[in-house]
Amino acid sequence: MGITEKITEIEDQMSKTQKNKATEHHLGLLKAKLAKLKREQISGGKGGKGGGASTGFAVKKSGNATVVFIGLPSVGKSTLLNALTGAKSKMAAYAFTTLTCIPGIMHYKGAQIQLLDLPGIIAGAKGGVGRGKEVLSVARNADMVLLMVDVFDPKYVSRLGEELEGIGIRLDEEPPDIKIEPAARGGLDIAFTCKQSHLDEKLVTDIVNEYGIFNGSVTIRQDATVDQLIDVLVGNRKYLPSLVVLNKVDLAPPGSIGKLPFKYVPVSAEKKENLEELKEEIFRKLRLIRIYTKTRFKGVDKDDPMLVREGSTVGDACDLVHRDLKKLLKYAQVWGKSAKHPGQKVGRTHVFKDEDVFQIFKK
Repeated sequence: MGITEKITEIEDQMSKTQKNKATEHHLGLLKAKLAKLKREQISGGKGGKGGGASTGFAVKKSGNATVVFIGLPSVGKSTLLNALTGAKSKMAAYAFTTLTCIPGIMHYKGAQIQLLDLPGIIAGAKGGVGRGKEVLSVARNADMVLLMVDVFDPKYVSRLGEELEGIGIRLDEEPPDIKIEPAARGGLDIAFTCKQSHLDEKLVTDIVNEYGIFNGSVTIRQDATVDQLIDVLVGNRKYLPSLVVLNKVDLAPPGSIGKLPFKYVPVSAEKKENLEELKEEIFRKLRLIRIYTKTRFKGVDKDDPMLVREGSTVGDACDLVHRDLKKLLKYAQVWGKSAKHPGQKVGRTHVFKDEDVFQIFKK
């Protein structure tokens, strides 16, 4: 029996099992087996198909961050890419116009953000339907996902999320606070630092054993679910921010959209309406901030910011300037929101805020 058949068999068994307190343990083990098989399928393990990107899908990352467009065919992804970046992605009023990955660069607040227009995905993409695996594998290497739907089919957002989850992408979630350290001997030591609603020591032991870990320590520092424990064991999960874009709002009669169960940015790619709000939301979701370098001779160049993620430190900025600079750092001076006073002397662990200015002093 191949991997696909085994996956189908377990999914069928899970669908026939009633969810209640008595079946929690059984379902948890089935989930563990299923995730293990899907990991093999994605990585090209036993019975899987190899893993490299096909011609037209291998795009080198560039700029300060990479954002991928995920949506059904003909929702306007190519039109939006062209409107945001000036790229020449092919457009037509029929499905599957885009057959490869088309890159473009969006310039905003000094950032260069790479946008990737991917072929539309359809139901079953995670299983390879419509070159779905190739499309979704590009998303795994991105920094953010744009879930694009049109105004006439907005509720497909949940289906897009399911397809991404099927290849190990978790949208708008933080990595679980679970630490697993295998050992050569000594059995399993399981520690919970808070009350658990879904896990107990026996279930954790059985799930960890399923992945071949019989000795070591498991520390769970949150009220975790079975899925979160499995995610840590699988080890190939990607946690990405997402943004829903509702396109073609210019075609909707006034008041016809109604209340939707998710936040979204309404746009008309064709008419280029509300694109500035979309750019701002992309920038905000990527958690980018601008910092500026200062030198004794040139002062501050406000036209050339350095783009870093929120939480970045002086040491991180040193690494971006030169790989040896952090070792040579004596101290830095900082002006801006993160400084207690203008020109504050700080070390490499100082955390920047947006539009800070800093100057490096070497030993």
